Amino acid sequence: FFLAIPVMFGASLLKILKYIKNVGLTISGTEIQILIAGLISAFIVSVIAIKFLIKYVKKNDFKVFGWYRIILGLIVILYFSIWG
Repeated sequence: FFLAIPVMFGASLLKILKYIKNVGLTISGTEIQILIAGLISAFIVSVIAIKFLIKYVKKNDFKVFGWYRIILGLIVILYFSIWG
């Protein structure tokens, strides 16, 4: 989880720079503030989620997660076989 943070940050930065170069847009101060606020809030939520998951895995096993994935997979298969 923690090793992915710099990679995702770099990929996002490159994507933003490529978009600005291709479209030829300029970014205003308000847009930079919104981008930074989103970055900070996403980082805080991801750290909280990672801490929760690490604590959960230390105390419990993956049975609940396994059953969740099986049930969700069956629901997705049924959905796409009926309405897909």
